[in-house]
Amino acid sequence: MNKAIISTDQAPAAIGTYNQAIKVGTAVYLSGQIPLLPDTMEVISEDFAEQTHQVFKNLTAVCEAAGGQLQDMVKVNIFMTDLSNFATVNEIMSQYFKTPYPARAAIGVKELPKNVQIEIDGIMELPSMN
Repeated sequence: MNKAIISTDQAPAAIGTYNQAIKVGTAVYLSGQIPLLPDTMEVISEDFAEQTHQVFKNLTAVCEAAGGQLQDMVKVNIFMTDLSNFATVNEIMSQYFKTPYPARAAIGVKELPKNVQIEIDGIMELPSMN
């Protein structure tokens, strides 16, 4: 198995023993992104919608660094500290994805790193170069 590490300064640096993403063949496994600003590594704000937009911006940067785009994601896992924000996630997600949408799971969790309200990870399949 040939694993390639994906890294970009356009998304928050990995804080710990992981990489922003790992590419194996045409699959890219993206680590969870939280709403950190890449240049300061600070949480964008306390506003849930702003946090969600920043997470999608960070995911977009990692997808592009891997040679794809956000729309190439085939699975996303959304972790939220308050599932009552699910409608907001749907509305914002529709601004970043068009059909066909990726498969998705939404999970309520007690807490997330840096006390953020949302984290998203997922899998991207790079388009074939045929």
